[in-house]
Amino acid sequence: MPLVFVLVPLIALLAINLPLGSLGKRLGFPVAALLAFLQIGAVLAFPAAWSGPSATTVGGLKLEFAADRLSLLLLLTIGIAALASTCVARGLEAKPERGGTKFYDLVLLAMIGMNGVSLVTDFFSLYVFIEVTAVASYVLISMDKAKEGLEGAFKYLILSAIATLMMLTSIGLLMAGVGDTSFAAVAAAVHGAGGGPGGGPGGGPAWILLIAAGLFVAGLCVKGGLVPFHAWVPDAYSAAPAPASVLLAGIVTKTTGVYTLIRLSLSVFAGAFHLDWVFLVLGIATVLVGALAALWQKDMKRMLAYSSVSQVGYIVLALGAASPLGMAAAAFHLFNHAMFKGQLFVNAAAVEAQTGTRDMESLGGLGSSMPVTSWTSVVAFLSAAGIPPLSGFWSKLLIVLALWQAGHQGFAVAAILASILTLAYFLMLQRKVFFGKASEALASIKEASPWIVAPAVALALATVAIGALFPLLWNTILVQVARL
Repeated sequence: MPLVFVLVPLIALLAINLPLGSLGKRLGFPVAALLAFLQIGAVLAFPAAWSGPSATTVGGLKLEFAADRLSLLLLLTIGIAALASTCVARGLEAKPERGGTKFYDLVLLAMIGMNGVSLVTDFFSLYVFIEVTAVASYVLISMDKAKEGLEGAFKYLILSAIATLMMLTSIGLLMAGVGDTSFAAVAAAVHGAGGGPGGGPGGGPAWILLIAAGLFVAGLCVKGGLVPFHAWVPDAYSAAPAPASVLLAGIVTKTTGVYTLIRLSLSVFAGAFHLDWVFLVLGIATVLVGALAALWQKDMKRMLAYSSVSQVGYIVLALGAASPLGMAAAAFHLFNHAMFKGQLFVNAAAVEAQTGTRDMESLGGLGSSMPVTSWTSVVAFLSAAGIPPLSGFWSKLLIVLALWQAGHQGFAVAAILASILTLAYFLMLQRKVFFGKASEALASIKEASPWIVAPAVALALATVAIGALFPLLWNTILVQVARL
C-alpha cells in the first residue's frame, strides 16, 4: 500500500509533538532518523509490496496513490537525503538553532510532502503535496533567524507564490476544459481520446489544454530552480542552516520541480505541445548559466548551489530527448545528483562547523587535518563532472546518448563541454579549501563530528558502488523506468 509512505511520517510527526515534556524533545532525532532508515529499507527489500494503486477518502475527498519503479526510486532518494540531513543536524546539536525538535518536525513534514508528490495521480493532490513541502522549506531556510536566512526564505516565498498561482490557474483551466484533474483524464484529453482533434472528453478546446500545460510546467520550473527562475536557489541554499541545505539541495527541489516534470512527461504530456524543445532550451540554458556562475563564487555553499542549478539542467535536457532512454537517464541523474550533491553539502557543513567560515579565500590546507572530508569531496566532484567509473559518469553518458540518438547532437556536445566547466570549478574548490598549506589560524582544525563524517563516507561509497554496479542497476531498475 503506497499510502503507508504518507501515513507513517504523519503519525510520527504527531507522536513526537505530544505533550511528553523532555522526552518529546529527545525523540526528534531517533524518530526522524529511524523513519528515514526504514523508508530506505522498505523500498530496497520489498519493492513489489508497494507497487500498484491505493485510495483513501479524507473529508469526502478521494485521494489516489500509485507506485511504480520511478516512484520507488524517488522514495529511496528521499529516505537517503533525509537520513543524511538528520545525521548532520545531530552532529550540530551543540548549536540549538541548527538542531532540536523543530528541525526534525520539519524533516518529517517535508517527507510527508515529498512522499505524497511521488505517489499521487492527479494534479490537485500533486499541488497540495508540493505546497506541504514548500511550507517546510520556507521554515527550514530561515531557522537561524539571521538576516541572510530570512532574505533567502523571503525570495523563495515570493517566487514560490508566483508558481503556486500558475499551478492553481492551470488546475482551474483543466477543470474547465477536461472536467477532471486526474493524470489519466488529462492525458486522454491532451491526446484527443474521447473528443475532437483538439479537445478532450469535456469538450474543451486545445488552447485551454495548451495554456494549462504551459502554466503548470512554468510553475514547476520555478520550484525546480531552472533558468530563468533560478535566482532564489543560491540565496536559499547558502542561507539555510547546514542540515537544511543537505535536504534542500539533495532532494527537495528535485522532488517539487524536476521529478514532477519527469512524471508529467511520462504520464500526461508525452509527445504533446512540443515540450521536448522547451525542455531542450531550458535545460541547456540552465546547465551553462549554473556552471558559469559557479566559476565566480567565493562562498563554498553558493558555488555548490549554482552547481545544483547546472546539474538540474542535465536532467531537463534528458527529458528533451523525448525517448525511453532519455526518461531513464533523467531519473538516474536525479538519483545520482542527490547522492553527490547531498554529500558535498555534508562536506560543506563539516568545513563550516570546524572553521566557522565558508569563504574559500580564507580556507586552504584542510586536506591534512580533515582527510575524510577532503577525499569524500574528491569522489563527489569527480562524479558530478562525469568522470568514469563513478555513478555520475553513467547518467551523463546516458543523457548524451539519448540526445544524440534523438538527433540533438549540438545539445549533446554542449552537455559534454559543460562537464569540463563542472570539473574546473570543483577543482578550484578543492584547491582553495583542501590543498596547500594551512594557515596558522587553521593549524589546529580537526575532523568533524562522526555524525557528519559518517553520511559523507556512506554517500561516497554509494557513488562508487553505483558506478561499479551500473549494469545490474540498468537491467533491474532503469530498463523498467524506460518501459514506462
